[in-house]
Amino acid sequence: MRMRSVAWVGSLLAASVLGGAGPSAAAPRPSPAAALDPCQERAGMTVFREGGVPLLDWRENLEFDGRGTLWVAHLTKNRVEGYAPDGTLKASLPVPGPGGIRRGPDGMMYVNFGVNPLARDGGIMRFDPAADRPRAERFVDGISGVNGLAVDADGNFYLSRELATGIIRIRPDGTEDAEWTRKADVFGTNGLEVVGDQLYASVITHTASPVVRIPLKDPARHTTVTELSPNPLKTKLLDDLTFFDGDLVVASFRDGELIRVDPATGRSCVLVKGLRTPTSVRGVRAFGDHDPRREMFVVEASGRILKVTVG
Repeated sequence: MRMRSVAWVGSLLAASVLGGAGPSAAAPRPSPAAALDPCQERAGMTVFREGGVPLLDWRENLEFDGRGTLWVAHLTKNRVEGYAPDGTLKASLPVPGPGGIRRGPDGMMYVNFGVNPLARDGGIMRFDPAADRPRAERFVDGISGVNGLAVDADGNFYLSRELATGIIRIRPDGTEDAEWTRKADVFGTNGLEVVGDQLYASVITHTASPVVRIPLKDPARHTTVTELSPNPLKTKLLDDLTFFDGDLVVASFRDGELIRVDPATGRSCVLVKGLRTPTSVRGVRAFGDHDPRREMFVVEASGRILKVTVG
């Protein structure tokens, strides 16, 4: 079974206690954050899809295709699921160890596979979400230890690696931009999100729980936006993140939180508490009557899919 096991989570906790490599030593480091206060906005949660056995029903990532379907990477079932706005399962296709999933500028859906540090092979698969019976095909392979995924407006792909240094950049033709990867020398990244000409990354293996900004045109000049764990013994194990209403929203796997971060100032607050090992969060895009200005969806290692309404 290709999954991030309890032993794997333990290895991340160990790496965090040891400090991890985190952002480059050359990058400016902010002062340690104080304990995070609740955000002023109210946020409510409803269950969109119930889960199963925690960890054994691990849903890892999600993305909206802009055509009325929510696509979810079901890690432990080795499949990608497509849901209608009313929660109906409308499609399912096999993908070995699916992780980060994103819509490309060409309208295709791209999903990492082989999301397991012990997997011998990994990379990116793609499928047409508009097909009657979507089928995933390999787009890039031969890359192990991948997790998060982001795509920029030019069709370049970015893959995070939780137990390695360097965010991998793949060109639209499927070849690696090795020089860009070498310069983006951040260790232990998980979630990735492109906002304009910047790539934001959450770092899961560092005690300070940093969020890092990497300029797409000059990745060596990456900086730390904020550090979310003032206590090194209470690292948050940051997972995926999304851009929502002008801010970043980051999932804390360990604490069961969604944390709102101002990318300009680093000011942060807890938007949602009480989640069960959240792994990914995404803002709504063209999904029935769901409001993209107020709603986000979350998946968890518990298997649940949740809707979060802000305000």
